[in-house]
Amino acid sequence: MASQRMCPGSYMKLLLSLVVCFIACGVHSFAQEQPAVPLPENPSPKQATQSFWGKLDEFYREDWHGTAPDSPAPPRRGLPQPLASPPFPNSDWSYGGSPVIGEADTNSYPLMTAINGAQSRTKVYGWISPTLNFSTSAHSNSPAVDDVYSNRFELNQAVLYVERLPNSVQREHVDVGYHLTALYGTDYRFTTNKGYLGSQWIDHNHEYGFDPVLEYIDVYIPQVAKGMNIRAGRYISIPGIEAQLTPNNYIFSHSLLYSVDPFTDTGVLATVQLTDRWLLQAGITGGHDVALWTRDAKPSGTACVSYTTASVNDNLYLCANGLNSGKYAYNNLQQYDGTWYHRFSKTWHIATEAWYMYQRDVPSTGGPITPEANTNAATCHPGLRTCLAPEYAIVNYVNKQLSAHDFLSFRSDFLNDKKGQRTGVNTKYTENTMMLSHWIGSTVQIRPEVRFEHAWDRNAYDRATRQSQFTVASDLILHF
Repeated sequence: MASQRMCPGSYMKLLLSLVVCFIACGVHSFAQEQPAVPLPENPSPKQATQSFWGKLDEFYREDWHGTAPDSPAPPRRGLPQPLASPPFPNSDWSYGGSPVIGEADTNSYPLMTAINGAQSRTKVYGWISPTLNFSTSAHSNSPAVDDVYSNRFELNQAVLYVERLPNSVQREHVDVGYHLTALYGTDYRFTTNKGYLGSQWIDHNHEYGFDPVLEYIDVYIPQVAKGMNIRAGRYISIPGIEAQLTPNNYIFSHSLLYSVDPFTDTGVLATVQLTDRWLLQAGITGGHDVALWTRDAKPSGTACVSYTTASVNDNLYLCANGLNSGKYAYNNLQQYDGTWYHRFSKTWHIATEAWYMYQRDVPSTGGPITPEANTNAATCHPGLRTCLAPEYAIVNYVNKQLSAHDFLSFRSDFLNDKKGQRTGVNTKYTENTMMLSHWIGSTVQIRPEVRFEHAWDRNAYDRATRQSQFTVASDLILHF
């Protein structure tokens, strides 16, 4: 389908309108909330007399010059944090579908500091992420993600969060949280969920678009084991190292493994902290990347287990994700995923992930059955109308912290799209990327990278005209 450019003005206006609405309408209610965990001290008399823009300017100035006052260590239950964040995207070995149980939310964001001195548990914040890439491909970097459009400067993500995390440090009472996300940019195509404004990408292939990526409620119940969180709504598909929202990733561009697996699910998920080391998850969704009210939705099960050693040097996270009959439907992937984190020292660690996925009865290329809009058929054996379409992949990150503001990451990636149902070409792929991440304070991150990838069996890059692709790229993330 030919690519069309949607005028970004209307969606950017919507995003800005949301910001203005929450600032104008929410300041009073935010200020009245009673914090359940310690928050920064009350603003000084000087801060109290400053304007909104004055407070915002002072936050960035202190953050970039390293003169912001140090905050006390936040309260925490369970094992110690294995990593420093920043510079790394997370301080804990990550698991999906729940806030980290036992960890307090003491983050202060520029926007909330300017609104009310960061004195509320409901927080409005986000980021803007422009990107630039230079590529040997002339038309498209696909299946690379996120810089899919070659040789371009573009806005990948402008994101607004409205969030209240449940207080999972305390063990006395049930607590409720919630989360809403609005995303505008070229990356909307990688979060699109059929039924949630999905026609922008599925039917019209627009370059820029808007997606309400996440809408869920968290209910924390401390009386179950060492704490249980129940999440209901639309949330990120839980396994894996990488995530759709760019600050949560080691490297700007994504692995090939990530680029073809599920993005978001709608359903209910329970996360139970059995002990400090063991965590279990179980849930039911309507399937991958489809809303519950679409014809593609079908009851699908998810089950995961996470184990962390007492030294926190190792974590193993295994998931069976979105399981049902496996019969072909929009992104009805049957996924078995495993992630292993290992820390060699305080500054060196690796992250490794592997998965196997498949769908049954996928329409054959050139056959009589038309596949779902904006999806690929499978390269079946001659004469077959449908066939099983499996794929498997593995990725490894080697990460070295250089300072409190810098780290290096090297990624090696292998994908075997056996029937071409995920990328459009049945071939084996490899990808290697080297990246340097640099933070300015805690609000600006720059991630330049060099990347080389190769399709081993046939042309798969630049609209199936090349077997290899080399890119030099970078993003910049400005948090607000």
